[in-house]
Amino acid sequence: MVSKNTIKRITSLGQKKYRQREGVFVAEGIKVVNELLLSSLELVELHTEDVSAFAKALSPQDQSKVNEATPAELKKLTFLKTAQKAVATFKMPKAIAIDRSGLTVVLDDVRDPGNLGTIIRLCDWFGIKQLVCSKATVDCYNPKVVQATMGSLTRVAIIYTDIDTYLSNEDRPVFGTFMDGENIYAASLPQEGVIVMGNEANGISTSIEELVTKRIAIPRFGITQATESLNVATATAICLSEFKRG
Repeated sequence: MVSKNTIKRITSLGQKKYRQREGVFVAEGIKVVNELLLSSLELVELHTEDVSAFAKALSPQDQSKVNEATPAELKKLTFLKTAQKAVATFKMPKAIAIDRSGLTVVLDDVRDPGNLGTIIRLCDWFGIKQLVCSKATVDCYNPKVVQATMGSLTRVAIIYTDIDTYLSNEDRPVFGTFMDGENIYAASLPQEGVIVMGNEANGISTSIEELVTKRIAIPRFGITQATESLNVATATAICLSEFKRG
């Protein structure tokens, strides 16, 4: 059984201020929760209608944190359109320092949870260890972001900071995506650098544009050249693929 206080507490975590105050976030679904259980994150509680689905991932000390719940109870806890068979809460990891080696992706005010979740998965896929986000970028512990990462949240370090200050002190080349940049398919791309991706509606902000040392572009091949822009997650996928070509 899930108590009213538990429902109130978990649903409050839909708001960033409560997540930050408690240092706890919500994850939903058997696959996502299993991925997080197998990571170094600390489980706070797990409510599920299928306890057996977590038999391999639950440590002995976590057994007492599991509660059997009905579909109706899980529906009261969900932040998704369709309730999943499990809702869990985990403690947020401790903040770490920025690693200025290899490739780093920087997000300049990306606001859509689905885009951020997809970009985190892309970083995981392409071996990008750190994702640096502006303070106005959507919270990576937003329930919709956590769901969209499908577990990649545990394998990519995500850091929120003043990216103007961060980029001002960056020695590696800083790449930015612009319509008038050099064709990315013809550009010489290093294995160490920073790739800045901009806001969905406005692209890279003016102050950040001034810190970009190399402007690149994904060319349009359509006959009419009518498409104004690419989705930021799609553009990130293309950029990372090209940087990793070697």
